[in-house]
Amino acid sequence: MVPLTPVITVSYEMKNAFLFFSVLEFAVGILVNAFIVSVNFWDVVRRQPLSNCDLVLLSLSLTRLFLHGVLFLDAVQLTHFQRMKDPLSLSYQTTIMLWMIINQAGLWFTTCLSLFYCSKIVRFSRTFLLCLASWISRKTPRMLLGAVLFSCLCTVFCLWDFFSSSHFSVTTRLSMNNNTELNLKTANLRFSRSFLFCSLGSIPPFLLFLVSSGLLIASLARHMTTMRAQTRDSRDPSLEAHFKALRTLVSFFCLYMVSFCAAVISVPLLMLWHNKIGVMVCVGILAACPSGHAVILIAGNAKLRRAVETLLLWAQRSLRLRVDRKADPRTPDLS
Repeated sequence: MVPLTPVITVSYEMKNAFLFFSVLEFAVGILVNAFIVSVNFWDVVRRQPLSNCDLVLLSLSLTRLFLHGVLFLDAVQLTHFQRMKDPLSLSYQTTIMLWMIINQAGLWFTTCLSLFYCSKIVRFSRTFLLCLASWISRKTPRMLLGAVLFSCLCTVFCLWDFFSSSHFSVTTRLSMNNNTELNLKTANLRFSRSFLFCSLGSIPPFLLFLVSSGLLIASLARHMTTMRAQTRDSRDPSLEAHFKALRTLVSFFCLYMVSFCAAVISVPLLMLWHNKIGVMVCVGILAACPSGHAVILIAGNAKLRRAVETLLLWAQRSLRLRVDRKADPRTPDLS
């Protein structure tokens, strides 16, 4: 096995390229998620009731706005302040922990979306599951509140573990003993333990997500079998609902697994191999995945698609008016 070569420093060109892509990912992520928030917030301003699905999308998009901000802060700290040969600074460790906490909250909200789809689409036969599905479809705000409370509880445990006295005692020993290699490894080991401890909070929502998505897949298979037996039209509303829901959930699963692998790989790259370029690639992947899923959410939601079409029509009309005014200067300016 060939060990990775430590890349402690990178060229200015590489830093500038990474920052350019980080700014681009930040702008795209803020744009698409702010669009989802704005469309739903405008309905609130007009005193139009939000559907349960809109509430989940609003909560998820608000979380991802903070997530993109933290990831951009991570990129800036990585390129300008954190050196690979030094122990991880407290500010950089705090940024990583904030990313984990916000990402975990986003996972909870996506799980709520999966449970909502499951309660609306899947036809249950058992009484308990019927009652549970009915409760989820009627009490989605309470489910979101429960997700927030559980996320807050996990946040308290994560922050308590991270800011414990043992963590600061390691930092003190590092400064007193001239940053010896042994103390550096001890500090990295303790931070890795905090990283793993905080990751445990993602297990319950991820399992719920897998179960609800699995029920949707099983329901789709059962529905397609029924359609073949009855030779029904392929453009069945229930079939389309299954496909739309699974498109959203499967895409999230794929993107989440990619981002999870990038996060896991970034830990040894950062602490053991000190490979800055590898960490930059992982941070870029972490920022790209939520933006990609937000685009898929917009494409799969009828209200958001209509808002995009309206926005594009307005932009097209404005551009056409400008072209007409330039072509004919005598045209009066009505603005």
